[in-house]
Amino acid sequence: MNFKTILFVLIISISNIFSQSVQIFSHIGNFITLSGDTIKDCRVGYRTFGKLNDEKSNAIIYCSSFGGTSESIGSLIEKRNFVDTLNYFVIAFDALGNGVSSSPSNYHNNSFPEITITDMVNSQYITLTKNLGIERLYGAIGGSMGSMQVLEWAATYPLFIDKIAAYVSSPKLTSYDLLWMNTQLKMMEILRKYGASEREIKTLSNMMTAWISRSPEHINENVKLEEFQNYFAKFENDPSETFTNDNYISQMKAMINHDISRKYNYSLEETAVSIKSELFFIVAKNDMMVSPETSIKLAELTKARLTILENDCGHLAVSCEFDKVKEEIDDFLNN
Repeated sequence: MNFKTILFVLIISISNIFSQSVQIFSHIGNFITLSGDTIKDCRVGYRTFGKLNDEKSNAIIYCSSFGGTSESIGSLIEKRNFVDTLNYFVIAFDALGNGVSSSPSNYHNNSFPEITITDMVNSQYITLTKNLGIERLYGAIGGSMGSMQVLEWAATYPLFIDKIAAYVSSPKLTSYDLLWMNTQLKMMEILRKYGASEREIKTLSNMMTAWISRSPEHINENVKLEEFQNYFAKFENDPSETFTNDNYISQMKAMINHDISRKYNYSLEETAVSIKSELFFIVAKNDMMVSPETSIKLAELTKARLTILENDCGHLAVSCEFDKVKEEIDDFLNN
């Protein structure tokens, strides 16, 4: 094969990958939530990358984080090659409540029901099995709230996924997690009660998120005192037109209620017995936003692969060791 032929094949392969990274919607009809409410005309957003093989054995889902989108996942895949799309067919999901899939901001049938992480997973399951004809997945990847979804997959559909990689993850929240999440939720509710603008609510929410998502050491090292006022001023901005404050509250409530052991008598030990997927946990030692303790415990119970990042980047630890995490996830999926 000469150079021109090789170049042509490479261009075609790359074109195939990039041409698929467009927004797609799965319309799954009236969706019944875990609480028994109905999301009428429910839609689930997703994007695909790579090519599904004839056996449909190379499909991987990538679940969006809190406020994240399939578009942002696409940036990780296309710009930073986070997942090997030459070997795997990746389906990046927009979680319910993110402003792309059915959410408070785009719902026109009375008030949007409260949703759970399980609802996000069930809507994805319907999309895969009913709309895409996929009855089994090779893998699943998710970080932060995305990790909650992929671990819920492991508990709710234990025979559906072969390998699951969850980073800055949690199978069930700790008391500290619940403290900051409920504090932020209560703050937003009180601000609304007393007539604060959506911009003011978003500003304070941004400040609290910055406070809790990084370690004190990281902030002290990276924000010089003489630059602090400029740094602080950046938190003041209008809410996103996609991830509105209502959407923020909806997904926050879903995370607060997250616990994959719920259907197993709230026991991680019983949950571990039910899980059939091979698991890989990547946690951050200094994560103050999603505590690593319950992931470490479940990793021990399931004899799962575990990587503990010890940098000072807090919940965003993966961004500080991106290449290492990418290599470890590649190794996990390929072996």
